[in-house]
Amino acid sequence: MWADAGLVAGKDLRIELRSRVALNQVVPFSFVVLVLFALALDPDRGILDRAAPGLFWVAVLLTSLLATSRSFAVEAADGNRDGLRMSGLDPAGLFLGKAAAVALQLLLLEALLLIGVAFLYGIELRSFGLLALTCVLATLGLAAAGTVYGVMAFGLRVRETLLPLLMLPVLAPVLLAATRSFEAALGGNPRETVGWLGLLAAFAALYSVVGVFGFGPLLEES
Repeated sequence: MWADAGLVAGKDLRIELRSRVALNQVVPFSFVVLVLFALALDPDRGILDRAAPGLFWVAVLLTSLLATSRSFAVEAADGNRDGLRMSGLDPAGLFLGKAAAVALQLLLLEALLLIGVAFLYGIELRSFGLLALTCVLATLGLAAAGTVYGVMAFGLRVRETLLPLLMLPVLAPVLLAATRSFEAALGGNPRETVGWLGLLAAFAALYSVVGVFGFGPLLEES
């Protein structure tokens, strides 16, 4: 399983490095979202400061939709979908590999977005360890859930529009918990992050288990 996961993750990451879709499209899109929020709320810096954690995670959430859609769009081209089914790779390894590739891309993006938030919104990044832990747990949940719902919409022609409808309601707990954890960390109240981090960890664990055991049947039905 782990060997197959490494093969799939390496393949997806090499495709992204060569195509540069993340660099040329996803990263600019994320920064445009932050700039639009800044322009909309700039007249009141107090509101902008308080809203920064939520705006950051909204940008990450929208970007995760693009990354997940891209992950399965590559497989849908030129009959790769059937090749994926007949590859003989462990379905759990396929899930873990694709989720890991999406997660790594999101983590790199979040590091850039944190710099952008600090620069555009004038936010002081306190409790950096807690911020990093929040990013890791939230990203694992986003990647795992995105991969599960991505394979559900895999074989449909309307997957680009169906995927957001499937994912956004489900990812609301991640958006809430990650935002509250960021607010507590940036506000100098690290103890308040414990419960929210637990929720993020439980969400990531739940969808990881669902993906490991359910990815194979979902792939066959897609």
